[in-house]
Amino acid sequence: MIATFIVSVRIRPMFQGTAEIDIDRHAPSGIFGQEASQLSQLNDSDQFLATQIELIQSDAVLRPVAARYNLLERERQLENLDIGNIQRKTNAPVLLKKLKIARPANTYVLRISYRSPDRQIAADVANAIAQSYLEHTFNIRVRTSAALSVFMERQLDELKAKMERSSMALAHFERELNVINPEEKTNILSARLLQLNTEYTNAQADRVRKEAAFNSMKNGSMAAAQVSTQGEALGDLYDRLNAAKQHFAEVSTTYGANHSEYRKAANTLAEVQRELEDTLHNVAQRIETDYRQAMNREQMLQSSVKQTKAEYDQLNARSFEYQQLKREAEADRGLYGDLERRIREAGINAGFQNNSIRIADLARPPYKPVFPKTGLNLLLAFVFSTIVAIGAAILTDVLDDTVRDPEQVARALDTTVIGTLPTVKEMKRLIGPVTEPPANGSGVIRYNGHGRSPAAVPGDAAGERSGNLGGYGYKGMSSYEESIRTLRNSILLPDFDRRMKSILITSAAPGEGKSTTAIHLAIAHAEQGKKTLIIDADLRRPSIHKKLGLNGVTGLSNVLLGDMDWKHAVVKIQHWPELHVLPSGTASRRASDLIGSMMIDILDEASKEYDLILVDAPPLLGFAEAMQIATAVDGVVVLTRAGQTSRKAVATLLATLDHLRGNVIGLVLNEVNKNSSNGYYYYGYYRDYYPAKNQPA
Repeated sequence: MIATFIVSVRIRPMFQGTAEIDIDRHAPSGIFGQEASQLSQLNDSDQFLATQIELIQSDAVLRPVAARYNLLERERQLENLDIGNIQRKTNAPVLLKKLKIARPANTYVLRISYRSPDRQIAADVANAIAQSYLEHTFNIRVRTSAALSVFMERQLDELKAKMERSSMALAHFERELNVINPEEKTNILSARLLQLNTEYTNAQADRVRKEAAFNSMKNGSMAAAQVSTQGEALGDLYDRLNAAKQHFAEVSTTYGANHSEYRKAANTLAEVQRELEDTLHNVAQRIETDYRQAMNREQMLQSSVKQTKAEYDQLNARSFEYQQLKREAEADRGLYGDLERRIREAGINAGFQNNSIRIADLARPPYKPVFPKTGLNLLLAFVFSTIVAIGAAILTDVLDDTVRDPEQVARALDTTVIGTLPTVKEMKRLIGPVTEPPANGSGVIRYNGHGRSPAAVPGDAAGERSGNLGGYGYKGMSSYEESIRTLRNSILLPDFDRRMKSILITSAAPGEGKSTTAIHLAIAHAEQGKKTLIIDADLRRPSIHKKLGLNGVTGLSNVLLGDMDWKHAVVKIQHWPELHVLPSGTASRRASDLIGSMMIDILDEASKEYDLILVDAPPLLGFAEAMQIATAVDGVVVLTRAGQTSRKAVATLLATLDHLRGNVIGLVLNEVNKNSSNGYYYYGYYRDYYPAKNQPA
């Protein structure tokens, strides 16, 4: 935040001028013709405004303004360039870094903002860009209209020639048909054909009827004669004939053949019969004549129908061609007229500057700078630094696969953390050297007490036991020894009834501090007046004898090989009479193979003489002897190094012990500091709780 404040103060203040452009999409694009009444569609407002923003930032709009106000040099775009680069840069599209185009939400307003150290330049450039944008849109419209006019004039000439050809083709076709309008003649022929079809049908029906009467009359049927036009006269004759026959019959019964009445009646009957025959002959001739006329009329109508239909089909077939030519000619004439009208409209509208885009508010010189915003910068610096710090802490914690915090270990590994040991800066001084063993080889040596000379060791036992752990004379020892005492109680007190005798101190990997922890744990137990035995079972890399200053020539390896009894290999520490050590002796591969079978016997015998036996073994993972010892002891304490030991390794170690059915007492975190554990602050209490040197408690 301090760096942000310094940078913000040193940055040159920038002023911002803003001009607003209003875009009215309802305004017509012209003043004459269709463009005067045509409105823009409103469903593409976002795309339209995005297009306008790109136009404002185009080189055609910005270059005149940049040249007028020398903006390229003001923004230092040409700085440190040679002449060739300057020329190439000048020919490149102009990009103004201080220009910003914004659109308020749900509006058709564009804000053109420009920043400059000079407040007047900021306002003038914003107004100039807005005006340049308006002029650019007008020039685009003029150029487009001019190009459209040139194109339409060229098309107009081609269309005129095409119209003339289609009109000539139509006139030539009309001359071939010898009609002005084939459509009207087609309609006449259609009506005539319909009428002839009707008359022809009626003639057919009349001919059939008269043919039937003719055939009946020809066959001697009187019914045909009676239905003719002389049917009424024939009916009268038939009545007269019947009356004459009846009268003649009456007269013939009364008078003879020579009587005048008889002859008169006979003549009357003969006359009526003659008239009836003449009438029947006339009727037959009339029926035949009507039949012949009906048949001739039918044939004539049939011929007329065929002729009219042929003429109609011929004209109708040519009519399609005529209609096509007519439509083409009319379309060419209409298109020619519309194109001619559009050319005139485009010429008029080209000189009209569209009022749909206008400057709504000119930029004015601002009073206050808009950049830098020191308060906002400090707030952002605080927020971003906080986020980065938290993210780094979380990322570090996520990527850290080591054991650190007791609660984390207990939760992740489902085990019990029985103690933590703090970091001591001078870990090598936790165990001091001892004097050389006596020449007589009695096995009893004198321990010099935490690196101090023999003369510095207090004389009485009470002083040694109470002051040696708490007054080491260098920082960190008091808290470490108090942690050792706490660890001892955590191991032994919960299992007081079981009287745990043998405990294995092991780890997942080398260098975890198990040997140092075992020594201090044994010292803490021995100072309680309890007989304690340390067995160095690490036959590969023994360290107990080095930390205690023993020669380590003989030890457990000799016992395993049968060279001596384990009791003869035990070394007593004079400073702590209750503390005995069984060193590892000379390293031997054969002795390592025998440790499993003989360790049980050694532990059984030693548990009868000692209150507590601490076994220091190699790391459990990868070494067979550590697994064998784990099955022989009463309990196993797993030592881990805070911040370094992997949780996966510890989990594998615990799984192995569970498979071996070993009694895992718990987990101990070694070298705990304030960076690796939340409980580190407790250790500060130990040092502060002890009284200062030469101060009464």
